[in-house]
Amino acid sequence: MKSTRKVILNSDYVVDKLCRALNYPQKFLPLHEPTFSKYEKLFLNLCLKEGYVSSVGRFVNEFEKKIKNLTRSKHAIAVVNGTSALQIALKLSNVKVNDEVLVPSITFIGTVNSIIYNNAIPNFVDSELNSFGIDPFKLEKYLQNNCVIKKNLCFNKKTKRFIKAIIIVHVFGHSAEISQLKRISKRYRLKIIEDAAEALGSFYKKKHLGTFGDFGIISFNGNKTITTGGGGVLLTNSKYLAKRAKHLTTTAKLVHKWEYIFDETGYNFRLPNINAALGLAQLKKLKKMISNKRKIFRNYKKHFKDDKEIKILQEPRNCKSNYWLQTIVLGNKLKKDKNSIIKKGNLSNIGMRPCWKPLHTLKHLKKYPKMNLNNAEEIYERIINIPSSSHLKLND
Repeated sequence: MKSTRKVILNSDYVVDKLCRALNYPQKFLPLHEPTFSKYEKLFLNLCLKEGYVSSVGRFVNEFEKKIKNLTRSKHAIAVVNGTSALQIALKLSNVKVNDEVLVPSITFIGTVNSIIYNNAIPNFVDSELNSFGIDPFKLEKYLQNNCVIKKNLCFNKKTKRFIKAIIIVHVFGHSAEISQLKRISKRYRLKIIEDAAEALGSFYKKKHLGTFGDFGIISFNGNKTITTGGGGVLLTNSKYLAKRAKHLTTTAKLVHKWEYIFDETGYNFRLPNINAALGLAQLKKLKKMISNKRKIFRNYKKHFKDDKEIKILQEPRNCKSNYWLQTIVLGNKLKKDKNSIIKKGNLSNIGMRPCWKPLHTLKHLKKYPKMNLNNAEEIYERIINIPSSSHLKLND
């Protein structure tokens, strides 16, 4: 006989379902931790033996080559983190003092910091509710109502500033609506920089994310699908821009056997050889890691398949995602319990976190221009990231 007991939708209900899915963990399950094998120790020891641990060494060049082959980008420049890659991408996109850069409010703070480092102005745009990437409909409407083409550049009539670029963020490894956003950006003469920090191994229409625009960046922070400890890479198909990026990120030093001669103000952003060695070892397992992460998504989805109030974020149409961070989306009845769910989940050994607080709401960023950002605020109210490590075991 079928039970008629009414299910009470609250934080206990959500946490209990996750506990069952994760076999009632006895030890704390981090949100995302790296997966290591024998190769990391082997490569690191080899790097130490050769003695090149800083910004010079064969592992950096080999790592860049592997990333080029994986992404099919013509050029890859390894740097110390994703934020520095964005900073250089903006500089090489001719973003100057008081120029505006369109950027989503739903993103990591580093995305906006890179704009401010270039003395430019972030202009916050809204996200759409499926992929959490920039909403192309709202973006186009905003540009139509507020901008004109002046001197072959996008000019903001309201702020009296040029909008030079757009940073398209692929959130949690899922593709934004890149085809539509690229079309709109072309019409308004905007340089495209893809923040694919979380999207190594993610594809849109069989093309790797980060390779659709003028520049793309990927992060190898400790919590990413693969890690170099700390690191990032700048992608471009332009030979000239790649050469400029390599020069700027290695302190703008001219090639010479012994002299230290510099021809402009550069940056000490080159990825150390020892970090690249770690990254090379990690790349050996990338295919398996992503396969595991996609299986983890399917298992989570199975555990919540009958829930109307809890959905597992799924890759958008035409996207094959790496499922970097698994994400639950709360319905109207549960969103009020978000903080309670996160608190109780962490007390139950399940690492959880909310989405980034929308950046336009942060005290020091409130002064910058923005459109209506109701979707960004709605996303923040509804989503929780849950354990996603590639070696995570779920109850089948």
